[in-house]
Amino acid sequence: MIKIDVKLGNTILKKMTYANDTSICEISNDINGNAYNIVAYKLNNQFIHGNTIIDKDAIIEAIHLNSPQGLRIYQDFVIFLLNLAVFNLFKTKKTVKVEHSISDGVYCEFVGEDTEFTEKTLEQIQNEMIALIEKRIPIQKETIPIDKAYDIFEKLQRFDLIRNLNFWNKRNIEVYKTDMNIDSDKHTRKNSANIYYDYYPRPLAPHTGCAKQFDFVMLKPGFILRFPTIHKCELNNKFELPKMLFLQHQEHDKWLEILDVQTVGELNKLISQNKIRDFILTEEALHEKKLATLADSIYLNKKAKFILIAGPSSSGKTTFAKRLSVQLKVNGLNPYIIGLDDYFLPRTQTPRLDNGDYDFESIYSLDIKHLNNDLTKLLNNEEIILPRYNFITGDRELSEHKLKLKENDILIIEGIHGLNDILTESIPHENKVKIYISALNQLNMDFHNRIPTTECRKIRRIARDAQYRGYSAEETLIRWTSVREGEDKNIFPYQENADFMFNSTLTYELAILRKHVMPMLRAINYNSPVYNEAQDLIALFEHFLDIKDELVPNNSLLREFTSNSIFDY
Repeated sequence: MIKIDVKLGNTILKKMTYANDTSICEISNDINGNAYNIVAYKLNNQFIHGNTIIDKDAIIEAIHLNSPQGLRIYQDFVIFLLNLAVFNLFKTKKTVKVEHSISDGVYCEFVGEDTEFTEKTLEQIQNEMIALIEKRIPIQKETIPIDKAYDIFEKLQRFDLIRNLNFWNKRNIEVYKTDMNIDSDKHTRKNSANIYYDYYPRPLAPHTGCAKQFDFVMLKPGFILRFPTIHKCELNNKFELPKMLFLQHQEHDKWLEILDVQTVGELNKLISQNKIRDFILTEEALHEKKLATLADSIYLNKKAKFILIAGPSSSGKTTFAKRLSVQLKVNGLNPYIIGLDDYFLPRTQTPRLDNGDYDFESIYSLDIKHLNNDLTKLLNNEEIILPRYNFITGDRELSEHKLKLKENDILIIEGIHGLNDILTESIPHENKVKIYISALNQLNMDFHNRIPTTECRKIRRIARDAQYRGYSAEETLIRWTSVREGEDKNIFPYQENADFMFNSTLTYELAILRKHVMPMLRAINYNSPVYNEAQDLIALFEHFLDIKDELVPNNSLLREFTSNSIFDY
């Protein structure tokens, strides 16, 4: 007899006994895992897959949808389900290209012989996905030789994936497969047809029945596949498209189409052929051109006196502000940069979180009244004495730094609340320019595996924290959840308030950061609460070839996260 306890958090969800060996897929069916929003399972803190056999007593940890890892697994799984449905309906005539996240979903387009589609097409796909969910077909993980992988994916016309295989440095590769002829109850095969293969570096759910909620929104020339939210574990009733952000994504996607670098395999090809230097210089030139255009627009706005820069963690706000300053000087303006940290309230007045910790992320941790008084004085051509916050005593002090704005002077204010109108409520809109900056990654692993913007920013932060703050990768990853919660609350709701958006991503950056971050990730022990997260990032990095640091210009935004920037940090 085999005794198996399934644990959800600190609670034993169900105790089960089996006469013989059993699989995770069968265990998931027996506890009706999707009724509890369970998307994956761990044994000894390591993910196990649907066809994993349990042959002795075990305590298995269930992964819930309302965790960052659980949500990501669910999203990958529903993308797999989408591609399986498209394959069943159209074989190789259509395949889905997942481009980027947007709102509560991912934007996709069709590629292949037949890229046209209608509402009826999406309805067909949705119905097929529902049918697959009802069949609860096991999703099996299988290790196969690279040669076999070439044959399989060539038949599926997955040339995007084959490009990656060209740089795979292992003999074997792990793939997922579903056999549409397997009886979901008896788990017996009827014939050898209708086997679908796909590649995902992260875990997938154990069977097709694990999907509970998804939806489609038409957005020509593609569509959005929507997911449940992490907190409610259900779809939002109303879909809202962040139009400015979507246009930024689309613009950068077209740029990569022109450069013919949309997947990691295409980037690796440039690296292997020693053509990456020109690509780096071209991307850096694009950043410079956009900065120059932005500076020209600000110069032409004769009433603008304050530039407010906001964006999520590790977007490159500091270097962006300094490079924008250089371009403003070219236009004859004199920029001054200040940070909002010096306008913190005294520690005794700082709001607190529910757990009692100080909420330094809250806009109300700032002395908004003092800030607005200072900005109003500057607008009226008066002189102010800038404050200085003492982080040791938790009190604000007066500095010796005086400031008065002359005719061609302009003030740059960098901080997470820059797009929230409460921050500068006393200042007329015509005197402000609001800029949102984020690293909106468009480079994907292949057509079915996106590299989320959040992952890229997380990797940037690991590199910067180690270089300049002395934090380990483990410490950064542990803090990341609270960082993301602060962004969801204080930054993302205001991004569409921006007058301008700047995409700080550099398509080649993960090939640079790889050597800086990989050793730190490998040092994280398997008992760590962020071990699996570290393993996901290692799996991502394993797809990239290295690029030498010296190929990165010293004024590059990327230097903010490595070293040897021309700007002083």
